[in-house]
Amino acid sequence: MDNKTLYTIIVHSENIAGILNQITAVFTRRQINIESLNVSASSIKGVHKYTITCWTTHDIVEKVVKQIEKKMDVIQAHYFSDDEIFLREIAMYKVSTPEFQANPEASKVIRRYSAHIVEVNPVFSIVEMTGMSDDITSLYQELKALNCVLQFVRSGRIAVSTSCFERVNEYLAHHEERYRNQK
Repeated sequence: MDNKTLYTIIVHSENIAGILNQITAVFTRRQINIESLNVSASSIKGVHKYTITCWTTHDIVEKVVKQIEKKMDVIQAHYFSDDEIFLREIAMYKVSTPEFQANPEASKVIRRYSAHIVEVNPVFSIVEMTGMSDDITSLYQELKALNCVLQFVRSGRIAVSTSCFERVNEYLAHHEERYRNQK
């Protein structure tokens, strides 16, 4: 039996109410926990992109993707291992400004992780970081050890792949042709 791997599933669909529920139901039926989920409009008008991560086996991820692709409003779905995509997460750390300023190590930690301070006021400061999941967690642990973290939030994985757009382009060409025929 295969070992479980963290897979990233990228789904493109029309922007239709209820499609997220249909997609997550596939995971629920198979009792697969979604580790992260990011949904946004794509660069293509009317097409949304879902980036979903889950720990599962190769056989199961193939079946999940096939089930997702069968949904009426789904244009395409693909799965990737980490070495097949470019991925990042975004995190924000709300830190106590007085605690942060009192500890010279805090700014060194921020610089070491190439994070940025994006807001400062007398009560709190906001640190923003884009990077890999492990680095985001490590920065959180270091700031927490310095006793200055008030809040922490992360985006979940965002990812791009060069191989995802074949069917999206077919979809757009089909819709463009239908639009021309309606004139």
